[in-house]
Amino acid sequence: MLALPYRTAELPVTKDECGKVARYALGELDYHDVIHERLKQLKSWLEQRSPGALVRGVVDTAPLLEREFAEAAGLGWVGKNTLLLNRTWGSYFFLAALLTDLPLDVDPPQDKGYCGTCTACLDACPTDAFVGPYVLDATRCLSYLTIEHRGPVDDKLAEHFDQWIFGCDICQEVCPWNRKAKLSDEPVFEPRPDLADLNIEELLELDELSFRERFRHTPMWRTKRRGMIRNAILIAVRKRLVNMLPSIVALQSDEEPVIREAALWAASRLAD
Repeated sequence: MLALPYRTAELPVTKDECGKVARYALGELDYHDVIHERLKQLKSWLEQRSPGALVRGVVDTAPLLEREFAEAAGLGWVGKNTLLLNRTWGSYFFLAALLTDLPLDVDPPQDKGYCGTCTACLDACPTDAFVGPYVLDATRCLSYLTIEHRGPVDDKLAEHFDQWIFGCDICQEVCPWNRKAKLSDEPVFEPRPDLADLNIEELLELDELSFRERFRHTPMWRTKRRGMIRNAILIAVRKRLVNMLPSIVALQSDEEPVIREAALWAASRLAD
């Protein structure tokens, strides 16, 4: 099991008319591409040392419980926010694995967790996604809703989008271990200025081609255009960006059903 830290310097405050992006997705390259290249190098090194060995690198590309294996390998403990925590890197790190049939020395797991009595992450979640310590209702998590969820968003949950247009870092931002975490020395994870402040009005105007050109090689490609624009619409309502009403009305005839539905919902609220 392998880890790659990605925490960068603190980000500027997001303007009202802009959307916020989870820290891991702000870099110059998609982290999958960065890690895959590192895994290829490690795979090649191992094969040279042990010809004939079976070796495969994976990062989000295999049915592997990466967090559980990483915990068993001693890379950290599972915190109350269900993320893997490390005393040096906090939770701002990616996980990957190198699968092999070679016998390797086993690293023991950590002897205990270090969350103590702290409940900062549980208390800060705006959608009450934590059923309790160490238990997450993913269907209420803003990261799931803004990235993986493909349909309309429940009204009560939409009220808490605030400015999160891709992912959410709230439960990480309040974690004391992340306040002490070291910064990554990987320049590819430094925030791109055009991603750190995504203008909502510009996003509402995106067609399929412009979305592809802007986000194709970033993690935000995951939402597709329909998810990105749906999220932008919800943020416009949450921040009462009435000046964007004409753009939202125009989206009521979009070819994507989820965009049309969100635009109809938003127009009635902004018109009030």
